[in-house]
Amino acid sequence: MSRALPKYNKRRVVMIGGASAVVLSAAVIAGSALAGETHNNAQNATTKAAANTVNCPAVAPSLPAVPASAKAEVDRNLALLDTQIAEANKRLVDTVGQGGPNFVQNAILGPLKDKRVATVNRIATAIGRTAAKPQGLDALAPCTLNTAGGAAAGGTGAATAAPSAAATAQAGGAASGTGAATAAGTITCPDVASQLPAVPVTAKAEVDRNLTLLGTQIAEANKRLADTVGQGGPNFVQNAILGPLKDKRVSTIDRIAISIGRTAAKPTGLDTLAACTLTK
Repeated sequence: MSRALPKYNKRRVVMIGGASAVVLSAAVIAGSALAGETHNNAQNATTKAAANTVNCPAVAPSLPAVPASAKAEVDRNLALLDTQIAEANKRLVDTVGQGGPNFVQNAILGPLKDKRVATVNRIATAIGRTAAKPQGLDALAPCTLNTAGGAAAGGTGAATAAPSAAATAQAGGAASGTGAATAAGTITCPDVASQLPAVPVTAKAEVDRNLTLLGTQIAEANKRLADTVGQGGPNFVQNAILGPLKDKRVSTIDRIAISIGRTAAKPTGLDTLAACTLTK
């Protein structure tokens, strides 16, 4: 009995040591998993933080005295400039890591510039109805990427925080046509000219100019479609091309309706012609 006891005690020590090793291994595995999860969470947070912001010139400080009759429309469009920046900043966050080296320029900064051109033009037109029309506001339309992640001033000059090469133009009634077919398909838009009422002589020049602009917008969208084949995810074309194209067409069609409405009945329902489709 006295000889067997040491052996029994020795075996017990070995068994306890093995159990300790199992517990230790489990702790190491759990710790590694926790560390990995923490690293992944930190990496995801860093990726989100890597989204920069757009930086646009403020428009309000460059405006002349705004007539009282134009103030409401000017203020509305200055607020719209800030909304456009916020939407662009949101898109920057939502698309981090998508597309190629020109993705931000083609899918965000380019469409934002187009929207800002239309908006500052409406501001100039509103002022020009009862005072000298301001010139050169288009120079304030392009925005840059603020890699420092700072705030982006837009229309009012206040910072807005994010939570958001032209081809040959087609003229006149051909505004619903399409450009050259691409590997990604072709953009087709409803014809606007054929849906217009009789255009007053006083509005003809402006209407024709905007019908031509509709054709230019389609040609630019088709070129962007060709230049970005294979970029982005499944919603790339809708988010980066068709969506911004619709926004531009809404603004252009609105200008057509306003122009006609100055001396005749303003056509309604033209906004339904703004949305375009992708034809394979």
